Amino acid sequence: MIKLSGRCQISRKELLISVQIALVALLAYWLGLRFTALFPGYFPKIGGLWSAISAVIVVQVSKKDTADSAWLRVIGTALGAAISALYLSLFPFHAVGMGASIFFSSLICTSLNMNSWMRLSAITVLVVMVTASLNPALNPALNALLRFCESCIGSAVAVFLISLWPKALAD
Repeated sequence: MIKLSGRCQISRKELLISVQIALVALLAYWLGLRFTALFPGYFPKIGGLWSAISAVIVVQVSKKDTADSAWLRVIGTALGAAISALYLSLFPFHAVGMGASIFFSSLICTSLNMNSWMRLSAITVLVVMVTASLNPALNPALNALLRFCESCIGSAVAVFLISLWPKALAD
């Protein structure tokens, strides 16, 4: 237990969770940045950011929950990326089109009784569409594929680092 001024105390568990999240985010950002830098014009910093966000979303207090969260992340991201790529292949970016794409990705999730994918697919639609709005010349399929890959990088980093951690923090 670390005592700070006044009544504030930080337990070992709280400190370790914070270290886990910081390490996962840092490594995922770096790998996502490096990966996306292989594709000139496709915003490496967004790739790093998206990988780090994915990693932080995936991290849970146990190894099993982290792995389960990673699968949800990958599937939801795949759906959102596919819907975005389809829309952007047919139409240029527009906020109403982005909303419609979120609607359709959410409708697919609820129709399949997979409500846990809904938020993740919607977030992916937002990222793919906003990235496309920054540079309309981006290839829609490659843009969506990169965002999917970056999400997979972040998810894999989270699962890998949490699996290396000596003990689950859920105890």
